[in-house]
Amino acid sequence: MQHLVFVYGTLRRGESNHHFLSAAQFLGLHETAAEYAMYDLGAYPAVISGHQSIFGEVYLIDNEILNSLDRLEDVPVEYRRELINTPFGDAWIYIFQDQK
Repeated sequence: MQHLVFVYGTLRRGESNHHFLSAAQFLGLHETAAEYAMYDLGAYPAVISGHQSIFGEVYLIDNEILNSLDRLEDVPVEYRRELINTPFGDAWIYIFQDQK
């Protein structure tokens, strides 16, 4: 099965974890609706609900890559996945599990 994923941090081109997407197909750039906020956690960013747009990249991936990304993002402990609308179709975005 194929999926779309929206990435905004270390998974983007030129960043430290982009190798996880080496077999993925880059579809294009996207700016989300103003429904999020991004925070710098030091080694990587985190997105939570808010009132800002997030810029990122959309990729076409398979189940194997999705499972690898879930492990990297520590789903469901540290992050959860949500679907967002993009010009390429609905894509997964990783949302930080805010533990206030």
